[in-house]
Parts: sequence; structure tokens; C-alpha cells
Amino acid sequence: MALAAVAAVCASAQAQTGQDLPTPQPVATPEAAPRPMPFTPGSESSGSAAPIEFRSSDRMSQQDRDLAAGAEPAIGERAGSAGLEFDQAFEKGKWDEQQIVCPALPNHLFLQFTRNNGPGDVSVFTASIPRGGNGRVRIIPILRRGYTSFSGAPASALTISVFNHIRGEEHAAKGPGWLATSLCYAALAGVHAEVGPMAVTDAQQLQAAAPPPVLMIPVQGGAVISFTDMSAAPRPMEWTMTFDGQGKLAEVTQSPAPRLSAKVVVLTPAEVKGVTIPVSPADAKARQAITPQSPGKVIRQAPVELQGKPVPQRPVDLTGKPVPQ
Repeated sequence: MALAAVAAVCASAQAQTGQDLPTPQPVATPEAAPRPMPFTPGSESSGSAAPIEFRSSDRMSQQDRDLAAGAEPAIGERAGSAGLEFDQAFEKGKWDEQQIVCPALPNHLFLQFTRNNGPGDVSVFTASIPRGGNGRVRIIPILRRGYTSFSGAPASALTISVFNHIRGEEHAAKGPGWLATSLCYAALAGVHAEVGPMAVTDAQQLQAAAPPPVLMIPVQGGAVISFTDMSAAPRPMEWTMTFDGQGKLAEVTQSPAPRLSAKVVVLTPAEVKGVTIPVSPADAKARQAITPQSPGKVIRQAPVELQGKPVPQRPVDLTGKPVPQ
């Protein structure tokens, strides 16, 4: 009876313990947050970006001419604040004007103004005019009477800030291509960048082909765009543009591209020189013994014993038996 009671108590305790244990629930693995990318990696290939066109004022459309004329007061005000003396000089026709056609920023009209008063006295700036009134007129100073900022227009904080404001005013339904955006930035900063291989003009100095433009997506998001401007003198320039996850340009760097050249080596006929090896008298005699006396005649030596005596030969038939003589 006592054993039966103990067994019953143990079974009851085990059943109660099993009921108290929680049922294991499946653990949901959190999905990794997508990396913020201002540009789609497959938006364009390295060769599909439309080139930046610099269009003279007489080739501008009438709509763009009207838009530029309406923005002249705002352009003059902002250029004057930058010390560019735009108002009076523009009225006298001392400024040359051309349009920068940027496919990556279609909702803006870009004009580049140049005043050349002779060597060492050149002024250049770019004006941005929003289409449809969605934004404000902005300028990017490039040269002021031959002088530029300490960091240069392409890498200056002012150029980067203006470019970010322009991109914020675009409100494009489709995101622009990464290479087209980079080439547009270079044009607004006064650089006519060309991406592509250099033509070989001299067989003695072979120029290496330009490395292809590259889009890199960091782990934390954003984008890093690299390309080489082959038109820069005296040597190509490597550009690196860093965008944050929100699509704002954070940094621009430039550095001379490494010199990669090859020299053509012309092979000319050369005389083969060697060292004469002396021949011993025994070798010379052996060579004479095996040298044919006349073309087409083979001299066979008779078999000899080890002591040098001729070995007599007897004719044999096809089975190898001696033929009686």
C-alpha cells in the first residue's frame, strides 16, 4: 500500500511539472533593414550615361531664352554679392553665355557665364534657374578675375551645398542615373569631364585606357562614385563623390591619376655569339670516320671484336641458318 501511494504521488508531481512548463514558441528572426541607396545599382551602365552638352546661346530654345531673361535680375543680384560685377558688364555684352544641358537634372536650366578680359583676368560662374518656379535662382562661383577658392570649385563646400539644394528641388518621378549625376556636377563646377579611353596618337607612348566608372554601395548605405576625367591636363584626374543615405552629396575629392604608360621595344636582328669548344684529336678522328664521303652514300663499318679485330661474317638464309658456300 505504501509503495502504491508513493508511486501515485510521484506520477501526480510529474504530471503537474509537465503542465507548468511553457510551450516553446517559434522565434521570429528580424529582417535586416534595407540599406538606403540614393542610386539604383542597375540604373545605368558605365557607358549609357548621356554626355553633358554645352550649348551656345544662339542654339537655346525660345522657352529657355525667355526663362533666362526673366531670371537676369536675380542672377545679377547674386553674382554681385559674390563680387563678379555681373550687372554692368552683362549689359555691355562682356559676358559670354552658354547652356549646360544636364539630363540628370531636367527640371532646372543651367547657364554658364564667362568674362575674359585677357590673360589672368577671367571670371566664370554657373547659374541655376528652376523650371516652373519651384525653387530659387542660385549661382556657383568658379573663377573671380583669375582666382578661385582655396579648395577649388569642384571640392568647395559652397558648390556641394548648392548642388544639394538643386537636387532637392528636382522632385523627379524617376531617380537619376549615378554617372549622369556625377558628370552634371562636374559641369556645374566648370569641368568638361570626359569619361572614356584615350586615343593612341604615338606608337612610342601608349596611354592606358581609362578605368571604368564605379558605383559602390557601403554597408551603412549611401553611395560612392568614382570616375576618371581623361580630358584633364596635364594628366587625367580621378574623381570620388560620396553621398549619404539620404542622397545628399557629402564630399568630393580629386587626385591625379597614376601614370600608366608603355614603351614599344623594337627588336632588331642581332649576331649570335658563342664560345668555341676545343675538340680532342680522338673526337676529331671519330667524326671523320662517320662522315659520309659523298652525298647519298652511307659508309658502314664492319663489326669488330673488343680487341679491334674484324669479326668474319657468314651469309645466312631467312631462317638464320648459315648458307653453305
